Amino acid sequence: MQFKFAKTLGVAAAVAGLYAAPATVLAAEKIVKIDGSSTVYPITEAVAEEFQISKKGAVKVTVGISGTGGGFKKFCRGETDISGASRPILQKEMDACKEAGIQYIELPVAYDALTVVLNPKNDWAKNITVAELKKMWEPAAQGKVKTWKQVNAAWPDKPLKLFGAGADSGTFDYFTEAIVGKAKSSRGDFTASEDDNVLVQGVSQDVNAIGYFGYAYYEENQDKLKAAAIVEKAGKPAVMPSPQTVMNGTYQPLSRPIFIYVNATAAAFKPEVKEFVNFYLKNAPELVKEVKYIPLPANEYAAVNAHWKALKPGTGFGGVPEVGVKIEELLKRIK
Repeated sequence: MQFKFAKTLGVAAAVAGLYAAPATVLAAEKIVKIDGSSTVYPITEAVAEEFQISKKGAVKVTVGISGTGGGFKKFCRGETDISGASRPILQKEMDACKEAGIQYIELPVAYDALTVVLNPKNDWAKNITVAELKKMWEPAAQGKVKTWKQVNAAWPDKPLKLFGAGADSGTFDYFTEAIVGKAKSSRGDFTASEDDNVLVQGVSQDVNAIGYFGYAYYEENQDKLKAAAIVEKAGKPAVMPSPQTVMNGTYQPLSRPIFIYVNATAAAFKPEVKEFVNFYLKNAPELVKEVKYIPLPANEYAAVNAHWKALKPGTGFGGVPEVGVKIEELLKRIK
């Protein structure tokens, strides 16, 4: 299967078709409802396509893109069975789920290299330090840091055009935590979108632009963009995002795990949800790679599978994003 990144209206059309169907058909139809992160979307959509083929139409899977935060809002209202997330569940979302009686099973499914992208005609910012990224994006930069030269005196006196994830995006939360030091702490005067394709288009059309999003969207658009090498600290080498640099731990601090959260009640009482998650984890190594993300090592998938089979609810995080966490350590935290 060759997966394409077009975010089509196919899911919406499928849902519209359901409402037009007779009540008897609706009652018999098995549906797995998913929403959430645009970063996790390509993986989940690829899995959903293959799963529906394997079930020969007996189960329908709908996959929406509301961003990580938007997806959790729906999930914690009981509107979806599974939520894709490019950062862990936050305390306010944990509280909302608890109030609604929603328990969740946290499952890491892949690694992502959050990628800083430039226009191909940018010939000055091949390497960018974390300190320079902070100077661009911190709240104090709003209305003040307007040119590339203000960030680095060796760079040209050209306008700095920023493109980044929207406030409902887990990518926004992770990037601000990793670069600025506090989740959601960012200047507000930039072009924001939960749709990564909008960001791709913006950066590809402006030589002065810089943006960030998940690695898969960079991989899919290498003909329109180039990635910046990141220097974590002074004296350290510049490192490009790649599966190898994520796996060997050198691409820091922008390597991260990405997740699905499964409604524990749906997992226990809706066979189609359990079947779908089983299929997801079994086929993740192949499909994650196919859509240009980084599969977990075999031992980490084994740990995630064991965690899933135990249907153990909860999160390994304390309600805040966390940079540099290891998967096996994370799963051990959930008692």
